[in-house]
Formats: sequence, structure tokens, C-alpha cells
Amino acid sequence: MAKTKTSVSFAAVAVDAAIFTIKDGELNALLIKAKKDSPFPDRWVLPGGLVKPEESLDQAVERHLLSKAGLKNVYFEQLYTFGDIRRDPRSRVVSTAYMILIPYGTFDPKTNEAYSAIQWFPVSALPRLGYDHNKIADTAIDRLKAKLTYTNIVYSLMPEEFTLGELQKTYEIILGKNLDKRNFRKKILQTKLLKKISKKTLGEAHRPAQLYSFTKRSPQFIEII
Repeated sequence: MAKTKTSVSFAAVAVDAAIFTIKDGELNALLIKAKKDSPFPDRWVLPGGLVKPEESLDQAVERHLLSKAGLKNVYFEQLYTFGDIRRDPRSRVVSTAYMILIPYGTFDPKTNEAYSAIQWFPVSALPRLGYDHNKIADTAIDRLKAKLTYTNIVYSLMPEEFTLGELQKTYEIILGKNLDKRNFRKKILQTKLLKKISKKTLGEAHRPAQLYSFTKRSPQFIEII
């Protein structure tokens, strides 16, 4: 009896990047606009793309961050794998999403041949995105809020020098609630994550405010909130 040939198809592997910063007093996400020949023409999406056979997932997201957003040497962590069969109308694509955090003003978003526009959007007013990217963004926001409470991840959103007021405001923006000033400062200083620098700036009511920096800029598990 002759053997019956069977056709085998495989899913493509991709990475998508939820890139966040604090801008104009809000948490913002970086979006790019797809071109006319994409399955979601003129729709905003998260930066990302396919993984090459010779790449690891981390290498792929680093490549796409550089090529699509001009970003390198930034904080990123693997978020979740999204594999809904209908997430890409062209073919079966499984995507591993990443969360990326950067201080605002560290790079200037510019378009290139890969897309038609690039822009920061407040996460409170994200448009309807292509693919399942709204779901990815929501998942990344939830992860960020959770990790603020038990890690020092906030360092990746802050400039090299900052006041305690600016640091507290960053927590409040992301968590969506006000924090007691006295209690916050006591707890954050007890962690030994910060060090005073020999500079001051104008703070609240135009009074001199002490500037701080982080003792180290690498992930640590530590309860803050």
C-alpha cells in the first residue's frame, strides 16, 4: 500500500514590544503605524516582528527595538506568549511579548522604511491597535504595576538624577493613586536604593530640593509599596 503524503505547516515565531515611559504626567506607550501592505493598514501597533532562525527571543527583540525604535541598552523583560490562532490574519504566528521601560527624553522617535509613523500615546487613551496588541499592552501595564510593589524596577523609568518628589510622582502615575509623602520617603530611604548627590534643584514651591540617584541600576527584589 502506498504511503499517503501529509502536508505539515508550522507557526511563525515573533516578538512584540510594549515600550513605556512617563511623559506629560502620564504613563505612555510607544506605537508605530503599519503601512498600506500590512494586514492592518494605517492601524497603530506595538513595535516588533518575526524571529530569525539563528536568533534567540532576546536577540530578536533587541534587533527590532534598534531597527524600529532606535533603542538599545534599555531595560526589557519577557512578558507572556500570545498564541491565538486568529491573531494574525495572514498566517499562524505565535508572539512572545516583552515589556520595555525607558526614561522620557532618552531618544527621539523617528520614522523609517518599516512604518509610516511613530508616536507616544497615553495608556489611558490607546487607540484600537492591530493584531492583539491592546491585550499585550494591558498585560504589560498590569505587570508593571505589580512589579513596582516588590522590585526596584522604577529605576528604568527615571533619569540619572531626580528628587524624591519626582520619584513618588512616578509611582503615583503608574499605580493610579496618591501615596502618603512622609511614609513613602521613609520607606524608600530605608531600602538603601538611593544615594544623595551633591546637587539640589528647585522643588515644590520653588524651594531647594535634594537630588538623588540609584545606588545601582539593575533589578532587585525588594518591597517598596
